[in-house]
Amino acid sequence: MDGAPMIEDGFPAVKLFNQGYSYTYDDVIFLPHYIDFATDAVSLSTKLTRNVELSTPCVASPMDTVTESSMAAAMAALGGIGIIHSNIPASDQATLVRQAKYHKIPFTHEIIFKSPLDSILSADEFSSSPCIFVTESGRENSNLVGRVHKSDWEKLTNKETRISQYMKTSRLSYPASCSFEEIAGYLAKERLDFVPLVRYNGESGDDVANLVTSDDVERIKGFPKLGLPSLDSNGDLLVGASIGTRESDKERLEHLVKAGVNVVVLDSSQGNSIYQIEMIKYVKNKYPNLDLIGGNVVTQYQAQNLIHAGVDGLRVGMGSGSICTTQEVCAVGRGQATAVYKVASIAAQSGVPVIADGGISNSGHIVKALTLGASTVMMGSFLAGSNEAPGTYEYQNGQRVKKYRGMGSLEAMTKGSDARYLGDKEKLKISQGVSGAVKDKGSILKLIPYTMQAVKQGLQDLGASSVQSAHDLLKSGVLRLEVRTGAAQAEGGVHGLFNYEKKSFEGGLVTTYGKN
Repeated sequence: MDGAPMIEDGFPAVKLFNQGYSYTYDDVIFLPHYIDFATDAVSLSTKLTRNVELSTPCVASPMDTVTESSMAAAMAALGGIGIIHSNIPASDQATLVRQAKYHKIPFTHEIIFKSPLDSILSADEFSSSPCIFVTESGRENSNLVGRVHKSDWEKLTNKETRISQYMKTSRLSYPASCSFEEIAGYLAKERLDFVPLVRYNGESGDDVANLVTSDDVERIKGFPKLGLPSLDSNGDLLVGASIGTRESDKERLEHLVKAGVNVVVLDSSQGNSIYQIEMIKYVKNKYPNLDLIGGNVVTQYQAQNLIHAGVDGLRVGMGSGSICTTQEVCAVGRGQATAVYKVASIAAQSGVPVIADGGISNSGHIVKALTLGASTVMMGSFLAGSNEAPGTYEYQNGQRVKKYRGMGSLEAMTKGSDARYLGDKEKLKISQGVSGAVKDKGSILKLIPYTMQAVKQGLQDLGASSVQSAHDLLKSGVLRLEVRTGAAQAEGGVHGLFNYEKKSFEGGLVTTYGKN
């Protein structure tokens, strides 16, 4: 940098985070540095684990109201990755992994299968799909022989009629390996409302992998141009999945590996346990080429134990999520800014990337997490309520919302997530989370690109042209921080207005504050 020599101002991270205080992202603020490059020159390419690289530093959390196949496919299409939750049977989780992996477009639809000998007795059997696919066995991995359009079924007078009597035997389809542009062109040329995407499955014929509608095509055209997708060596989308530390999770892991999972997350609220360490050793011994993320941790001691056990990445955060009550219920945890800095400092010595998990409410929090040492950020509430999140929309007090719950909530625990809190064998279930609802966020195919542009602007203000550059500037002491008082935090947000509308990006949702 040309110009005057550096003047001591603010505090280096090593001093600020060693004073006995536990800081959240909002507690600290970075002092701006020197800009000598354009915003578009900022690279967000990063590492999820030792061996898995991403072009976007975003990870969808393994929560049952956040990440299933639609979210995982969309995140990978954007250059990030989704971790499919384990609060379902192992075979169902493996199916979600397969559905997400083999898509070339960032949408997934619920695919319904029946056999020619079945009958369709209710319209509910179609779910949200415009048709039901007919395969020889009535299962997913079976040869496609026809389809039943909902409109044709509605005309039937006898609903008990076997499907073979009225199904359409046309096997009109398109290869799942084709690009979005090719699929869109095919729909337009053939004037189709939808087309099944199939993949060749050897002697058993073609499997239906996804369904693309003309509405999907129009939606994608309205989104920002997608960047580099996250792909594996076979050209399929990168998809992760979570498992626990019980004996049954070894069988779950086998299902996931067969489905082609690219990375596995050991899902625990407190990762520094004999259970997780033994599972790490088992996984790395049986599947040495499978990258494994351990956690959650918030201290250097916790991190060191899991690093020595063999993890390829670390998930950092305890009680910082918007729906998590661990700190309140159990009196353990750490402010997320302090946790990320401390763990990242020790993990960097072993070349283990850190995922900042929890506490992300805006693009500024992402900038802080990445600059404090994280290589990626894991998001739950930030993505919940989007089109790609599981669940259906409903209206509450005039607002369009989707359910969002912590995996430590009693509601989620009844589905099996209590193992995450080492409570699946306890007679008394103690909640460490809540259930609620979040506003409709639209599609992440718009939300994430605009958010990442804001992150690039933040890194530019810090003089960091990449995530690694931000790490280096912090470690060298060039980047300085200060703690913000409550008044400073209030001043740093919108204030002094009778009312206002908040719209984060063009075409985004508008939130009105104050009185009208």
